[in-house]
Amino acid sequence: MRSGIEWFIIYSSGTEWEITFYTKNIMLIGEYKHTLDDKNRLSLPAKFRGEMGKKIVITPGLDRCLFVFTMKEWQKISARLSESSLLQSDNRSFNRFMFGQATEADVDTNGRVLIPDFLQNWATLKKNVVLIGVQSRVEIWSEKLWEEYKSGVEKKADQLAEKLGQAGVL
Repeated sequence: MRSGIEWFIIYSSGTEWEITFYTKNIMLIGEYKHTLDDKNRLSLPAKFRGEMGKKIVITPGLDRCLFVFTMKEWQKISARLSESSLLQSDNRSFNRFMFGQATEADVDTNGRVLIPDFLQNWATLKKNVVLIGVQSRVEIWSEKLWEEYKSGVEKKADQLAEKLGQAGVL
């Protein structure tokens, strides 16, 4: 069974039938170094291909990376963002940022996806990129920016863990 696919079991208890639906959550993890080819295509790591499916959504992310979502995950995020108040400027701005530059992309039979120029420019992607699995999304980083970001986070990992512990997350 591929992740994100719903399946069900039908139970019979005498005269009543019960249908129980199950959905396997996706788990995208790991760091992978890849290169953009001359046609601006990026090969997804084999471990991500089965989880992501044949159509994905690419958006500008935070910290100058790109976010890549499965269609199902994008629908969830879209629904949550759509529920935010139009009366608040920050909500309108963030929705414009995410939806206005989002693009649907097909994953070809070789596991490659075309990264549009405007998203490459926004994330300062050159030839060498890094793909990071972050549970329910993939992030695409410029290799240089990723190394800088990762170095900074590694220096304060203990402090971050302590803050998350105080907040009850860990």
